[in-house]
Amino acid sequence: MSELKLTASLEDYLEAVYEIIEEKQGVRASGISQRLGVARSSVTEALKLLAAKGYINYGRYDVISLTDLGEKKAKAISEKHKTLYGFLSKILGVEDKEANLTACKIEHVISDEVNDKLINFIKQYEKERSKKVSK
Repeated sequence: MSELKLTASLEDYLEAVYEIIEEKQGVRASGISQRLGVARSSVTEALKLLAAKGYINYGRYDVISLTDLGEKKAKAISEKHKTLYGFLSKILGVEDKEANLTACKIEHVISDEVNDKLINFIKQYEKERSKKVSK
């Protein structure tokens, strides 16, 4: 199955599923609702769409799990978020809350190419910084 395009909102739901599973080894709709601060009915609709697109396994009263496609996509979204957050907070000195909110917005539109270049920039920056500190 080829990867289907997701809206920013659905990517947020998928990322929440992934992160909650990483933290707690399982997730239900109520946990996603709490994490994202949205109504349970909104979560249910999003989960139905994610299941229809092949990203999650979802049954109304079952624990939600990621498909292989869903795990791959969610991990990529989460990694982009972490990269952007780290750049904004650690390198640019943006306050944590603002860095997190901004990273969440950018993660949906940044291309893989730009993200890779940002990762390389961060690595080079950290390398240069560690050279200065060790002198």
